Amino acid sequence: MSKTIFMIHGMWGGAWYWTNYKIFFEQEGFNCVTTTLRYHDVNPQDPPNVKLGITGLLDYAADLEREIRLLDEKPVIMGHSMGGLLAQILGSLGLAEALILLAPASPAGINAIRPSVVKSFLSIQTKWGFWKKPMRQTFGEAVYSMLHLMPPEDQKRTYEKFVYESGKAVFEIGYWFFDSSHASKVDESNVKCPVLIVAGKEDRITPVSVIKKVAEKYNTVSTFKVFENHAHWVIAEPGWEEIAKYSLGWLKHLS
Repeated sequence: MSKTIFMIHGMWGGAWYWTNYKIFFEQEGFNCVTTTLRYHDVNPQDPPNVKLGITGLLDYAADLEREIRLLDEKPVIMGHSMGGLLAQILGSLGLAEALILLAPASPAGINAIRPSVVKSFLSIQTKWGFWKKPMRQTFGEAVYSMLHLMPPEDQKRTYEKFVYESGKAVFEIGYWFFDSSHASKVDESNVKCPVLIVAGKEDRITPVSVIKKVAEKYNTVSTFKVFENHAHWVIAEPGWEEIAKYSLGWLKHLS
């Protein structure tokens, strides 16, 4: 099994939010590569790059593919949220030794619209032209959808690190049925590596019912695990070590 883990963050994030996992897996002998998506390596207080709004999933995936091909070995690709969808796209290109998808966004073909998901993106979806503009959740939406199991001081500290996200990417994931480019489509027959799919039972932005359908998409190669006392922010919410240890055990079992 590869000793390199390539970690892909989700919406509004950056390499910073892999801190816990990077330390944990490096202590276990892995080389962890934490990448930052295009236009995300900025000061959260600064205005976003105007090009961000029209940057799509395939732009992100192309950047990541170039990074991965420069590595010395085919990595384990670990993705969280939107990063989990990007990991699926890269896995379908044969770039992964294994995939670990933490609360992943779903690809085209899976209806992810639920009341809690709509509420999570309400301020974004009610802005005309959101699909071509940089977008960011309100603090209340971030707490409701992703950070509700974290202590209040950690909620604020985490949100202050969030940058803007591509409205185009939001559209390609949430409204894939209107997307003529089919950016979020993944051919599951091309995903031949082992896939671990993790869901938090209390997740509101990528609900368990949706993530279960992602696991079923890769049913011949997937392992699906639901954690009862977790939500979306499985990378840092209290008890994140439980999920990291489970992922480590799964990797060791593959060796």
